[in-house]
Amino acid sequence: MEALRTKESLRGKVAVVTGAAGGMGRGIAEILLEAGMQLVIADIDGGALSETADELGVAGYRVDVSNSEEVEQLAQHVIDRFGAVHVVCNNAGVGPVGNIADLTLADWKWMLDINLWGVIHGVHAFLPLLKRNKEGGSIINTSSMSGLLPGPQFGPYTVAKYGVVALTEVLAQELAIAGSPVSAGVLLPGPTRTAIASSMRNRSGAARANSGLVNMDIADSDIFPEGIPWKTPREIGEIVLEGIMSGELYLFTHPQLSQPIFDRFDRIKEASDRAMRQTSA
Repeated sequence: MEALRTKESLRGKVAVVTGAAGGMGRGIAEILLEAGMQLVIADIDGGALSETADELGVAGYRVDVSNSEEVEQLAQHVIDRFGAVHVVCNNAGVGPVGNIADLTLADWKWMLDINLWGVIHGVHAFLPLLKRNKEGGSIINTSSMSGLLPGPQFGPYTVAKYGVVALTEVLAQELAIAGSPVSAGVLLPGPTRTAIASSMRNRSGAARANSGLVNMDIADSDIFPEGIPWKTPREIGEIVLEGIMSGELYLFTHPQLSQPIFDRFDRIKEASDRAMRQTSA
């Protein structure tokens, strides 16, 4: 049986979105709901989660994605309630910044636990359930443009997001080798209007006080060139929906920002070519 490739094939199927109390997660959730999917949303912010779940009329579960047991419990809740799951969007993430020299080991652990291990936990818990479906399914992991391009002050964030890209690439290869109707895609968002700039709100007071990380509103920074359009969370949701149906591996939201990524690839090739010449000399 063919994998899920049309809106009609998605109607009535079950989707799970983490980090969905607001921002990109909510935008993704809204679009999947409008496509006719049955929806479960999860987030660590219980108050915002409850409000969003009520507004959308969907099931909401408070989950800390850095905790594998809580993610496993989420998967079990979904199966107990719906009997299956067809789409999983591992979207939860945090985004404060800081120079590597200023970071504590606790900073590194917090960032990697959520941004990388959160995705690993989601894949581990939900992939076996997706593979049960004869009609297939889709797993979308949220990375970032930073998952393909490093930048100063984004050390832990970039390390995690590179890891999410690598995880998804390997998973896609393995699914293809197995002939699985389940697809894997990695979301690579550029400038999007979310609350990720206030991620430190989810750390304890002591952790914040001793941290080398700080919140940064990228809307007030000069990271992106002038004239680059900011996406809304719902626009990101539309890109995710298209990626689910197409089975595309790389889901770019701002392809016009990709030239620095290509420049990085060119530098890698140039270094490889130099090494090859030295080897041949």
